[in-house]
Amino acid sequence: MRFPPTLRPTLILGASGRIGGILRHQWASAAADLRWQRRAWPEGAEAGAQGWHVLDPLADPDALAEAARGAAAILCLAGPVPGGAAGRELSARQLVQHRDLALAALEAAAHVRDAGAGAPRVLLASSAAVYGTASGPLQEDTPLAPVAPYGLAKAEMEQAARAAELGLGVTLLRIGNIAGIDAILGGWQPGFCLDQFADGQTPRRSYIGPRTLADVLATLIRCPDLPQVLNIAQPGLVAMGDLLQAAGLEFARRPAPAQAIAEVQLDVTRLIGLLAAQPACAADLPARLPVATAADLVAEARALDLLPDS
Repeated sequence: MRFPPTLRPTLILGASGRIGGILRHQWASAAADLRWQRRAWPEGAEAGAQGWHVLDPLADPDALAEAARGAAAILCLAGPVPGGAAGRELSARQLVQHRDLALAALEAAAHVRDAGAGAPRVLLASSAAVYGTASGPLQEDTPLAPVAPYGLAKAEMEQAARAAELGLGVTLLRIGNIAGIDAILGGWQPGFCLDQFADGQTPRRSYIGPRTLADVLATLIRCPDLPQVLNIAQPGLVAMGDLLQAAGLEFARRPAPAQAIAEVQLDVTRLIGLLAAQPACAADLPARLPVATAADLVAEARALDLLPDS
């Protein structure tokens, strides 16, 4: 996939995280004012690298507002995530940061607007986890039914953002599984085991490749009009077992427990329609939004060195 040659001035919060790493790689050639935020320099790193804003969004709102000054968009990816190879659990104190960081981004945008510099559009990264046990295909107006703590935290973040009433353009991005930083490909380790349902299938989910995600986000940042809520995934469902097989990663199977969710399918009609209706924005997404396949997802993850060693 080709990368869009230009982006509007954009502040990316939480840019040192997993999605941020993908964007930094894919957007490296962007002819734009890209402002990457992180809370601290990693040990041994050279401070003062171009484009980086080192600040704590919760402790230093003035610095956050200054970083947002002149930006056309704020993309908030900030917030702790569970899982990974270590199977990390998150505390209630960590989970509430999703709400607090989203509100900090909104308040920074409002501060910039009130200072007469123009209000940045705010895009908040949410998750398909907010749908929980709801049956699909899951449209943006499907009632939320989160179960896991992470999904509950993202749903609380969404509710707080909607209730803020700051008069800003805000879009909630409900992102599906991202190949390579998901709990399956990204969380694989020797002895990995997947649920298997009565029909022989492993869990099936809506996925998006990491390069495709970067292209989609770049396209959305450049579009002038966005809905308040938008599902982000490629069309189609992908079985987790098919992903691991395509990646050459061994796994075992076990009978799925009663509470296991067989399918989580995001309806991406709104996203596809948005891209089709604004060809000037979508011109750099070849074939628009390709149907997800295990082979293509693995290829994208492998190209960015996101797959574990088998």
